Amino acid sequence: MTRLTTCPDPASVAARASALIVRALSSARDQRGHAHIALSGGTTPGLTYELLALQEMDWEGVHVWFADERCVGPGHEDSNYRLASETLLGPAGLAAAQVHRMQGELGPQRGAELYTAELQGVLGSPSLPVLDLIVLGIGPDGHVASLFPGAPALRISGPPACIGISDSPKPPPQRLTLSLPVLRAARGCLLIATGASKADAVSAMLAEPSEHVPASLLRRERLSVIVDDMALPGGAPG
Repeated sequence: MTRLTTCPDPASVAARASALIVRALSSARDQRGHAHIALSGGTTPGLTYELLALQEMDWEGVHVWFADERCVGPGHEDSNYRLASETLLGPAGLAAAQVHRMQGELGPQRGAELYTAELQGVLGSPSLPVLDLIVLGIGPDGHVASLFPGAPALRISGPPACIGISDSPKPPPQRLTLSLPVLRAARGCLLIATGASKADAVSAMLAEPSEHVPASLLRRERLSVIVDDMALPGGAPG
């Protein structure tokens, strides 16, 4: 069953989300000696990362991955890596060896091949890597990572772990994304949403699973959703 938490405003969402991330990573490291988290881009995750960098968190043994990336260089303004680097990775002082960047500048095919190989090599999985936590936003159309409504990528049932996208309906068209099986295999997914523009998407995500709403295909028993009042289905309470 999906765990849905509502907060009064975006700052409260970010605070609740950052605290959940700390707990999840600390628990994973206590159990297995290391922890693996994948990050997404976007305004709401960015605020969460800023607060996360201020937490009293021991980052030793924590590996940072990415849920998706545009096919741009790491310094490009559209790069998810750049957002994470400026808001979390740099301020928290993570070592380069702990950060696993999607090389979007290599293009969708080569970038996906290399990221799949890196996931399998570091996580020791010959097929489907299992991350401890994946942080996701949600688009107004219900997309997560770079998995868009009705995309053929949603019907991939096994490897590869990372997929190259050449025809994204949202610019830029070329992207890299973790596959839906990897999102579903994760020990936990955290989805955060703020603002009235996300209310319909959140409502559709909580309804019946459908390829028209990729977020609805996540494993609900492993999914935590944190939204503000404006993103709550039905709008802010009166």
